[in-house]
Amino acid sequence: MDTVNEPGNVEARAPRRAGVPWTSHWAAELRILLVAVLLAAYFEFANHDFLLTNASLVNLSQFIAPVAIIAFGEIMLMIGGDIDLSAGMVFAFAPFMMVFANDAGAPMWLAVIAGLVAAAIIGFVNGAVTVWLRLPSFVTTLGTLFLINGITLTVSRGTPASTPGSPEFSAFMGAWGYSEILWTVALAVIMHTLLRHTRWGLHTQAAGANPVGASEAGIHVNRLRLGNFVIAAVLAGLTGILEGFRITSIDPQAGGNQIMFLAVAAAVIGGTPLTGGSGTIVGGLIGAAVLGILNDGFTLIGINAFTFNIILGAAILAAMVFNIHVGRIRRKGGR
Repeated sequence: MDTVNEPGNVEARAPRRAGVPWTSHWAAELRILLVAVLLAAYFEFANHDFLLTNASLVNLSQFIAPVAIIAFGEIMLMIGGDIDLSAGMVFAFAPFMMVFANDAGAPMWLAVIAGLVAAAIIGFVNGAVTVWLRLPSFVTTLGTLFLINGITLTVSRGTPASTPGSPEFSAFMGAWGYSEILWTVALAVIMHTLLRHTRWGLHTQAAGANPVGASEAGIHVNRLRLGNFVIAAVLAGLTGILEGFRITSIDPQAGGNQIMFLAVAAAVIGGTPLTGGSGTIVGGLIGAAVLGILNDGFTLIGINAFTFNIILGAAILAAMVFNIHVGRIRRKGGR
């Protein structure tokens, strides 16, 4: 008897429906890791202060960490064919909600949770409008991008606020030089496990590869999309909170579109196509490392930021062309 279309077999079918063998993911991650290693070796040869000083390593880790954490959320969305353009504004919004909660008398740990809950609400609104009103996520999050930015500027009156909290709590959250990168590694492990070893992640991949087929197989596609919007917003809010502790100040103009686009770039360079259906958390982390190496390397050898943008744009185009053609080759090989 053919049981392929029975809902009870969803779990067994989800990895296969994702359409990309796990060995292919590892191959893609190894390729981008090789690029990162070669770039690091080049910049170390050009300037011996690139990796051999504590200050350089701290600067590099502090560039990689926020880009990577936001990229983890974007990857979950992009696998399902969505994107969150408002992540950079949630980055600035959540820390202010934390400050307001602390000013109202909440202890710091509870204030941090309040900031994350505020971010989750924004993610839920993004997902609800996209899923239930059937708007493209690009349009939905473009609107909330301006909405959240306006709310943040209004409640803060455009004025930065000092980050509250004891020195010990601040060091744990991000004030210590390597705090953020440790948070990033921990979150990478959690998100990788979620994506590769849980029903949620496997179903997300299956839904991204074939939404109609996944729905017919009993996967709650809309629930997955809604949940991934919440995950992306919470990660963006957490990143903003960590950055607030790192620089000891919360700026309503912080983050913005730049960090969101850097996160999307890290995801794309790391092997996640904008067309959905596949992607890796480890690839996003390595993609963020590549961007950090390029940024710090160009700075140390005296090349300006304009050149970095040229290289970044070329890298995104090259990664997208590569992903599209590799996907076509895989589809032809599977026939």
